[in-house]
Amino acid sequence: MNILIVYAHPSKKSYTFQVLERLKLALGNENWNVEISDLYALNFVSDMSEAEYEREGFAKTQLPIPPDVLAEQEKIENADCIIFLYPVWWSDCPAKLKGWFDRVYSVGYAYGQNETSRKMKTIPYGLVICTAGHPNDFLNEIEMAQSMEKIMLEDRLGKRFRNKEMIILGGTLELENVMAKHFEIINTIPEKIKLIQ
Repeated sequence: MNILIVYAHPSKKSYTFQVLERLKLALGNENWNVEISDLYALNFVSDMSEAEYEREGFAKTQLPIPPDVLAEQEKIENADCIIFLYPVWWSDCPAKLKGWFDRVYSVGYAYGQNETSRKMKTIPYGLVICTAGHPNDFLNEIEMAQSMEKIMLEDRLGKRFRNKEMIILGGTLELENVMAKHFEIINTIPEKIKLIQ
């Protein structure tokens, strides 16, 4: 089983980083290959260049794909499960991760396939984990949770993943009240992954 974690947070002092460390421990108990694309550590460029836009905006699939994008696409092709881990900022993922989708989901690969392009494989399992300051009950009440799920699961993961799920680790403004429960949830993730094998 090959697991790819696409991680987007700039600080090792963050709670999201603690979640990453707990996730690595949980996955480490299995005999799986775990690769992490730490977008901030990689200094992943989130802005699409003019040349990339010309390729994407006009579906000119004969134009080259940048090496950093090809590297991420290769990680996708090797993965049986992709976990996206990030904090909720202004009701969405950080710009670094949004830019990952903008650039890595290139035309001819993630959509708009033709006979000459390499099509993104269907990933058996996609898991979105995000940390949020507000409690889940509140996020559901104001329909923010539903909005985030729709964007991530229906658009960004879409039909590219056979099974997909989102876990919102809410209530982090009062971390002492939620951390133990959150870590229990993280510890169940290997069992979720085993179900798709």
